[in-house]
Amino acid sequence: MTLTKRHFIMGLAATAATPLVAQTSDYPSRTLRIVPFGTGGGPIAIVARSYESALSKRWGQSVIVDAKPGAAGILATDFIAKAAPDGYNLLLTLSLTHTTVPLLQKVPYDPIADFQPLTQIATGGPMLIVPANNPAGNLKEFVAWAKAKGRVTYGTWGTGSAAHLCGELLKRQTGAPLDHVAYKGEAAAHLDMYGGVLDVAWANPATAKASLDGGKIKILGITGSRRVSVLPQVATFTEQGFDGFALDSWLGFMGPARMPRPVVDKLAGALREITQSPEVRERLQALGFEPLGNTPEEFAVAQKAELPQWAALVKAAGVSIN
Repeated sequence: MTLTKRHFIMGLAATAATPLVAQTSDYPSRTLRIVPFGTGGGPIAIVARSYESALSKRWGQSVIVDAKPGAAGILATDFIAKAAPDGYNLLLTLSLTHTTVPLLQKVPYDPIADFQPLTQIATGGPMLIVPANNPAGNLKEFVAWAKAKGRVTYGTWGTGSAAHLCGELLKRQTGAPLDHVAYKGEAAAHLDMYGGVLDVAWANPATAKASLDGGKIKILGITGSRRVSVLPQVATFTEQGFDGFALDSWLGFMGPARMPRPVVDKLAGALREITQSPEVRERLQALGFEPLGNTPEEFAVAQKAELPQWAALVKAAGVSIN
Protein backbone atom coordinates (compact mmCIF):
# COMPACT_ATOMS: atom_id res chain seq x y z
CA MET A 1 0.00 0.00 0.00
CA THR A 2 1.39 3.39 -0.93
CA LEU A 3 1.85 6.13 1.65
CA THR A 4 -0.78 8.27 -0.05
CA LYS A 5 -3.36 5.48 -0.09
CA ARG A 6 -2.70 4.60 3.55
CA HIS A 7 -3.13 8.24 4.57
CA PHE A 8 -6.35 8.41 2.61
CA ILE A 9 -7.81 5.36 4.41
CA MET A 10 -6.69 6.65 7.81
CA GLY A 11 -8.33 9.95 7.03
CA LEU A 12 -11.63 8.28 6.23
CA ALA A 13 -11.52 6.34 9.50
CA ALA A 14 -10.83 9.47 11.49
CA THR A 15 -13.65 11.31 9.77
CA ALA A 16 -16.07 8.46 10.50
CA ALA A 17 -15.10 8.43 14.17
CA THR A 18 -15.40 12.20 14.64
CA PRO A 19 -19.21 12.38 15.13
CA LEU A 20 -19.13 9.70 17.87
CA VAL A 21 -16.25 11.41 19.66
CA ALA A 22 -18.08 14.73 19.45
CA GLN A 23 -21.29 13.16 20.72
CA THR A 24 -19.66 11.60 23.76
CA SER A 25 -17.09 14.22 24.74
CA ASP A 26 -19.65 17.02 25.17
CA TYR A 27 -22.47 14.86 26.57
CA PRO A 28 -25.01 16.08 27.47
CA SER A 29 -25.44 18.95 25.03
CA ARG A 30 -29.24 19.00 24.69
CA THR A 31 -32.47 18.07 26.50
CA LEU A 32 -32.65 14.72 28.27
CA ARG A 33 -35.91 12.78 28.59
CA ILE A 34 -36.86 10.51 31.50
CA VAL A 35 -39.74 8.15 30.75
CA PRO A 36 -41.19 6.84 34.03
CA PHE A 37 -43.25 3.73 34.62
CA GLY A 38 -46.93 4.60 35.11
CA THR A 39 -48.78 7.88 34.87
CA GLY A 40 -47.39 11.39 35.06
CA GLY A 41 -48.83 11.77 38.56
CA GLY A 42 -47.80 8.36 39.87
CA PRO A 43 -45.12 7.58 42.46
CA ILE A 44 -42.45 6.67 39.89
CA ALA A 45 -42.98 9.98 38.10
CA ILE A 46 -42.57 11.73 41.46
CA VAL A 47 -39.21 10.01 41.89
CA ALA A 48 -38.29 10.88 38.30
CA ARG A 49 -38.80 14.58 39.00
CA SER A 50 -36.19 14.45 41.76
CA TYR A 51 -33.67 13.21 39.19
CA GLU A 52 -34.96 15.69 36.61
CA SER A 53 -34.12 18.57 38.94
CA ALA A 54 -30.78 17.17 40.09
CA LEU A 55 -29.52 16.34 36.58
CA SER A 56 -30.58 19.74 35.25
CA LYS A 57 -28.66 21.53 38.02
CA ARG A 58 -25.65 19.27 37.60
CA TRP A 59 -25.25 19.65 33.85
CA GLY A 60 -27.05 22.90 33.03
CA GLN A 61 -29.28 21.15 30.51
CA SER A 62 -33.03 20.80 30.31
CA VAL A 63 -34.45 17.50 31.55
CA ILE A 64 -38.08 16.52 31.05
CA VAL A 65 -40.25 13.77 32.56
CA ASP A 66 -42.37 12.32 29.76
CA ALA A 67 -44.75 9.61 30.98
CA LYS A 68 -46.09 7.07 28.51
CA PRO A 69 -48.57 5.08 30.60
CA GLY A 70 -50.40 1.94 29.63
CA ALA A 71 -50.09 -1.81 29.12
CA ALA A 72 -48.31 -2.55 32.42
CA GLY A 73 -45.38 -0.37 31.43
CA ILE A 74 -44.90 -2.02 28.04
CA LEU A 75 -45.48 1.20 26.08
CA ALA A 76 -42.86 3.17 28.01
CA THR A 77 -40.38 0.31 27.97
CA ASP A 78 -40.72 -0.31 24.25
CA PHE A 79 -40.33 3.41 23.55
CA ILE A 80 -36.91 3.38 25.20
CA ALA A 81 -35.91 0.09 23.58
CA LYS A 82 -36.42 1.71 20.17
CA ALA A 83 -34.92 5.13 21.05
CA ALA A 84 -31.56 6.30 19.74
CA PRO A 85 -28.76 4.91 21.96
CA ASP A 86 -27.24 8.31 22.63
CA GLY A 87 -28.04 8.78 26.32
CA TYR A 88 -30.83 11.31 25.87
CA ASN A 89 -33.74 8.94 26.51
CA LEU A 90 -33.87 7.12 29.86
CA LEU A 91 -36.37 4.67 31.34
CA LEU A 92 -37.16 4.72 35.05
CA THR A 93 -39.07 1.53 35.62
CA LEU A 94 -40.16 -1.13 38.07
CA SER A 95 -38.73 -4.63 37.76
CA LEU A 96 -41.95 -6.12 36.40
CA THR A 97 -41.37 -4.68 32.89
CA HIS A 98 -38.20 -6.76 32.68
CA THR A 99 -39.20 -9.81 34.73
CA THR A 100 -42.80 -10.92 35.17
CA VAL A 101 -44.43 -9.16 32.22
CA PRO A 102 -42.13 -10.76 29.57
CA LEU A 103 -42.60 -14.12 31.30
CA LEU A 104 -46.37 -13.92 31.14
CA GLN A 105 -47.06 -12.37 27.75
CA LYS A 106 -45.43 -11.51 24.46
CA VAL A 107 -43.73 -8.12 24.55
CA PRO A 108 -42.18 -6.13 21.66
CA TYR A 109 -38.75 -5.93 23.32
CA ASP A 110 -36.08 -8.23 24.73
CA PRO A 111 -35.67 -7.41 28.45
CA ILE A 112 -31.92 -8.13 28.31
CA ALA A 113 -30.66 -7.53 24.76
CA ASP A 114 -32.54 -4.28 24.08
CA PHE A 115 -31.39 -2.32 27.15
CA GLN A 116 -28.33 -0.84 28.81
CA PRO A 117 -28.67 -1.12 32.59
CA LEU A 118 -27.53 2.05 34.36
CA THR A 119 -28.38 1.69 38.05
CA GLN A 120 -30.95 0.14 40.34
CA ILE A 121 -31.80 3.07 42.56
CA ALA A 122 -33.92 1.16 45.09
CA THR A 123 -35.53 -2.13 46.09
CA GLY A 124 -38.81 -2.94 47.78
CA GLY A 125 -41.69 -5.38 47.98
CA PRO A 126 -45.49 -5.42 48.32
CA MET A 127 -47.18 -5.85 51.69
CA LEU A 128 -50.28 -7.89 52.55
CA ILE A 129 -52.82 -5.73 54.37
CA VAL A 130 -56.18 -6.41 56.03
CA PRO A 131 -58.86 -4.11 57.49
CA ALA A 132 -58.19 -3.01 61.06
CA ASN A 133 -61.05 -5.17 62.37
CA ASN A 134 -59.65 -8.39 60.87
CA PRO A 135 -58.78 -10.84 63.69
CA ALA A 136 -55.44 -11.88 62.12
CA GLY A 137 -52.28 -10.32 63.51
CA ASN A 138 -49.74 -12.19 61.40
CA LEU A 139 -49.56 -14.41 58.31
CA LYS A 140 -50.19 -17.73 60.07
CA GLU A 141 -53.26 -16.32 61.79
CA PHE A 142 -54.40 -14.94 58.43
CA VAL A 143 -54.13 -18.35 56.76
CA ALA A 144 -56.15 -19.93 59.59
CA TRP A 145 -58.79 -17.19 59.34
CA ALA A 146 -59.03 -17.58 55.54
CA LYS A 147 -59.52 -21.33 55.78
CA ALA A 148 -62.24 -20.87 58.39
CA LYS A 149 -63.99 -18.24 56.28
CA GLY A 150 -64.05 -20.47 53.21
CA ARG A 151 -63.44 -17.84 50.50
CA VAL A 152 -61.25 -14.73 50.64
CA THR A 153 -60.87 -12.16 47.87
CA TYR A 154 -57.61 -10.24 47.59
CA GLY A 155 -56.97 -7.21 45.40
CA THR A 156 -53.84 -6.21 43.51
CA TRP A 157 -52.86 -3.63 40.91
CA GLY A 158 -52.83 -6.14 38.07
CA THR A 159 -52.55 -9.69 36.80
CA GLY A 160 -48.93 -10.77 36.75
CA SER A 161 -47.81 -8.16 39.29
CA ALA A 162 -45.51 -9.22 42.11
CA ALA A 163 -48.47 -8.92 44.48
CA HIS A 164 -50.58 -11.26 42.33
CA LEU A 165 -47.78 -13.83 42.08
CA CYS A 166 -47.19 -13.75 45.82
CA GLY A 167 -50.90 -14.09 46.51
CA GLU A 168 -51.14 -17.18 44.31
CA LEU A 169 -47.99 -18.67 45.82
CA LEU A 170 -49.45 -18.18 49.32
CA LYS A 171 -52.62 -19.91 48.15
CA ARG A 172 -50.71 -22.88 46.74
CA GLN A 173 -48.40 -23.25 49.72
CA THR A 174 -51.07 -23.11 52.39
CA GLY A 175 -54.29 -24.21 50.75
CA ALA A 176 -55.96 -20.96 51.81
CA PRO A 177 -59.00 -20.22 49.58
CA LEU A 178 -57.70 -16.97 48.05
CA ASP A 179 -59.35 -15.50 44.93
CA HIS A 180 -57.50 -12.81 42.99
CA VAL A 181 -59.25 -9.62 41.88
CA ALA A 182 -57.22 -7.37 39.55
CA TYR A 183 -57.67 -3.59 39.68
CA LYS A 184 -56.30 -0.81 37.51
CA GLY A 185 -54.50 0.65 40.50
CA GLU A 186 -53.74 0.16 44.15
CA ALA A 187 -56.11 2.88 45.40
CA ALA A 188 -59.19 1.30 43.80
CA ALA A 189 -58.50 -2.03 45.49
CA HIS A 190 -58.06 -0.36 48.86
CA LEU A 191 -61.32 1.57 48.54
CA ASP A 192 -63.17 -1.68 47.87
CA MET A 193 -61.49 -3.29 50.86
CA TYR A 194 -62.50 -0.42 53.13
CA GLY A 195 -66.06 -0.67 51.77
CA GLY A 196 -66.29 -4.40 52.43
CA VAL A 197 -66.43 -5.38 48.76
CA LEU A 198 -62.98 -6.96 49.00
CA ASP A 199 -61.61 -8.97 51.93
CA VAL A 200 -57.91 -8.07 51.83
CA ALA A 201 -55.42 -6.35 49.54
CA TRP A 202 -51.78 -5.74 48.75
CA ALA A 203 -50.05 -2.37 49.10
CA ASN A 204 -46.70 -0.73 48.59
CA PRO A 205 -45.05 0.29 51.88
CA ALA A 206 -45.74 4.02 51.55
CA THR A 207 -49.47 3.50 50.97
CA ALA A 208 -49.58 0.93 53.74
CA LYS A 209 -47.92 3.32 56.19
CA ALA A 210 -50.42 6.09 55.46
CA SER A 211 -53.35 3.72 55.97
CA LEU A 212 -51.77 2.24 59.10
CA ASP A 213 -51.24 5.69 60.59
CA GLY A 214 -54.89 6.44 59.86
CA GLY A 215 -55.99 3.36 61.79
CA LYS A 216 -57.57 1.71 58.74
CA ILE A 217 -55.48 -1.44 58.39
CA LYS A 218 -53.16 -4.05 59.82
CA ILE A 219 -50.02 -5.04 57.92
CA LEU A 220 -49.37 -8.78 58.07
CA GLY A 221 -46.05 -9.04 56.24
CA ILE A 222 -43.76 -7.80 53.47
CA THR A 223 -42.31 -9.78 50.57
CA GLY A 224 -38.72 -9.41 49.44
CA SER A 225 -35.44 -10.13 51.20
CA ARG A 226 -35.52 -7.37 53.84
CA ARG A 227 -37.66 -5.11 55.96
CA VAL A 228 -38.07 -1.47 54.96
CA SER A 229 -37.04 1.53 57.02
CA VAL A 230 -40.42 3.25 56.65
CA LEU A 231 -42.08 0.31 58.50
CA PRO A 232 -39.26 -1.54 60.27
CA GLN A 233 -41.66 -3.40 62.57
CA VAL A 234 -43.24 -5.35 59.69
CA ALA A 235 -41.66 -8.80 59.38
CA THR A 236 -40.92 -10.41 56.02
CA PHE A 237 -42.75 -13.52 54.81
CA THR A 238 -39.47 -15.43 55.18
CA GLU A 239 -39.10 -14.37 58.81
CA GLN A 240 -42.61 -15.70 59.43
CA GLY A 241 -41.79 -19.12 58.00
CA PHE A 242 -43.03 -18.75 54.41
CA ASP A 243 -40.50 -19.72 51.71
CA GLY A 244 -40.24 -18.43 48.14
CA PHE A 245 -41.21 -14.81 48.82
CA ALA A 246 -37.71 -13.30 49.13
CA LEU A 247 -37.46 -11.91 45.59
CA ASP A 248 -36.97 -8.15 45.59
CA SER A 249 -38.82 -5.79 43.30
CA TRP A 250 -36.61 -2.93 42.14
CA LEU A 251 -36.74 0.55 40.69
CA GLY A 252 -34.04 1.37 38.17
CA PHE A 253 -32.77 3.46 35.28
CA MET A 254 -32.09 1.93 31.86
CA GLY A 255 -31.21 3.23 28.43
CA PRO A 256 -31.33 1.65 24.98
CA ALA A 257 -28.72 -0.99 24.16
CA ARG A 258 -25.48 0.03 22.40
CA MET A 259 -24.99 3.33 24.22
CA PRO A 260 -21.38 4.63 23.99
CA ARG A 261 -19.41 3.53 27.04
CA PRO A 262 -18.29 7.08 28.00
CA VAL A 263 -21.94 8.14 28.08
CA VAL A 264 -22.92 5.10 30.15
CA ASP A 265 -20.18 5.82 32.67
CA LYS A 266 -20.97 9.53 32.98
CA LEU A 267 -24.72 9.03 33.22
CA ALA A 268 -24.62 6.06 35.60
CA GLY A 269 -22.14 7.84 37.87
CA ALA A 270 -24.37 10.90 38.09
CA LEU A 271 -27.47 8.82 38.81
CA ARG A 272 -25.69 6.92 41.58
CA GLU A 273 -24.50 10.12 43.24
CA ILE A 274 -27.99 11.63 43.07
CA THR A 275 -29.44 8.46 44.59
CA GLN A 276 -27.16 8.85 47.61
CA SER A 277 -28.13 12.48 48.21
CA PRO A 278 -30.17 13.02 51.41
CA GLU A 279 -33.10 14.55 49.53
CA VAL A 280 -33.51 11.64 47.11
CA ARG A 281 -32.89 8.98 49.75
CA GLU A 282 -35.63 10.50 51.91
CA ARG A 283 -38.04 10.62 48.98
CA LEU A 284 -37.38 6.99 48.07
CA GLN A 285 -37.81 5.90 51.67
CA ALA A 286 -41.01 7.91 52.01
CA LEU A 287 -42.41 5.94 49.06
CA GLY A 288 -41.44 2.67 50.74
CA PHE A 289 -38.26 1.92 48.78
CA GLU A 290 -34.80 1.13 50.16
CA PRO A 291 -32.17 3.25 48.31
CA LEU A 292 -29.46 1.30 46.48
CA GLY A 293 -27.52 2.85 43.58
CA ASN A 294 -25.34 0.13 42.04
CA THR A 295 -23.14 0.09 38.93
CA PRO A 296 -24.26 -0.89 35.41
CA GLU A 297 -22.31 -4.14 35.76
CA GLU A 298 -23.91 -4.97 39.11
CA PHE A 299 -27.35 -4.15 37.71
CA ALA A 300 -26.78 -6.40 34.68
CA VAL A 301 -25.61 -9.32 36.83
CA ALA A 302 -28.58 -8.95 39.20
CA GLN A 303 -31.05 -8.74 36.32
CA LYS A 304 -29.76 -11.89 34.61
CA ALA A 305 -29.68 -13.79 37.90
CA GLU A 306 -33.24 -12.92 38.87
CA LEU A 307 -34.99 -13.95 35.65
CA PRO A 308 -34.90 -17.71 36.38
CA GLN A 309 -35.99 -16.97 39.95
CA TRP A 310 -39.02 -15.01 38.76
CA ALA A 311 -39.76 -17.77 36.24
CA ALA A 312 -39.75 -20.28 39.10
CA LEU A 313 -42.15 -18.05 41.07
CA VAL A 314 -44.49 -17.76 38.09
CA LYS A 315 -44.48 -21.55 37.76
CA ALA A 316 -44.96 -22.09 41.50
CA ALA A 317 -47.84 -19.61 41.58
CA GLY A 318 -49.50 -21.26 38.57
CA VAL A 319 -50.17 -17.89 36.92
CA SER A 320 -50.72 -17.49 33.18
CA ILE A 321 -52.07 -14.77 30.90
CA ASN A 322 -53.93 -15.73 27.75
